[in-house]
Amino acid sequence: MSRRLAEVAAKVGVSEATVSRVLNGKPGVSLATRDAVLTALDVLGYERPTKLRGERGRLVGLVLPELGNPIFPAFAEVIGGALAQQGFTPVLCTRTAGGVSEAEYIDLLLGQHVSGVIFAGGFHAERQADHTHLHRLSALGLPVVLMNASIEELDFPRVSSDDLVAMNQALGHVYSLGHERVGLLLGPADHVPSERKLAAAQAFAGRNSVSFAPELVVHSQYSLESGQAATTRLLAAGATAIVCASDPLALGAVRAVRRAGLDVPGDVSVVGYDDSNLMNSTDPALTTVRQPIEPMGRAAVELLASMIAGANVARDELLFEPELVVRKSTSAAPSTGRGMLVP
Repeated sequence: MSRRLAEVAAKVGVSEATVSRVLNGKPGVSLATRDAVLTALDVLGYERPTKLRGERGRLVGLVLPELGNPIFPAFAEVIGGALAQQGFTPVLCTRTAGGVSEAEYIDLLLGQHVSGVIFAGGFHAERQADHTHLHRLSALGLPVVLMNASIEELDFPRVSSDDLVAMNQALGHVYSLGHERVGLLLGPADHVPSERKLAAAQAFAGRNSVSFAPELVVHSQYSLESGQAATTRLLAAGATAIVCASDPLALGAVRAVRRAGLDVPGDVSVVGYDDSNLMNSTDPALTTVRQPIEPMGRAAVELLASMIAGANVARDELLFEPELVVRKSTSAAPSTGRGMLVP
């Protein structure tokens, strides 16, 4: 008993007396400290006292930024299945406008005594977001895995699709079709995956002696409507091809091109990113860069399960290579024929 008290106290940074008060259900301990002590018990592999076990039962939080983009339900399906195979039950948490925030979900998950959390997108990738709840999880020592790029100071394992490869594939494709005025339709400027895509595009331009004029780079929220509005600016700048940071943005671009009285791909080619469900059934079928959802989701679950089992897991970012899927939304640039540029 004394060894357990000492290890838990050292993990949390409190006195053994405080740990004892929590384990014995005594008053005078803050809720935050109580949660930290109980989480430390779980992480260190100690059984909770019977009266403090609640409904724990190997639950894992799965936090998604939205369900409107089909890529996130796809991730949830893969991750949920992989968790079930490991004997865990996922607790799905999805942010909605005006609804429960990501930080509030963390409070709820800690109240359910989850064994760990997987974030399949979210505030960890937004530089200007409040990351207090993520730092709290780090301080508690709760196993956490992040999906796709995150801000640098978060010390969690990450599983990501390689944005550098994705942008090289998309740009190599449209430039090989003879397009010279290529627009970039990216997510918010503080979103790390969009930062990486922009850096990759600039590096591509340097290697191939092309350039992206400021008016050909537009940042937008990740929605079809935002993509449509942003595309009007790219069309005004003379873009004949648009490379987008998500499939919903690409569908918004297609709508904007058509409402301008133009044709996809006859006048403007459009490339998406994700290859979420039904992108081969759109009109025209969308050329896009496919995220490797299955191996990414399974890798995230394997990392989390190892951490829950007490293994030391490297904090390196695992990068998975995406795949260009060419369909009907891209074609040769108008009246220029095919180019010779190689990515």
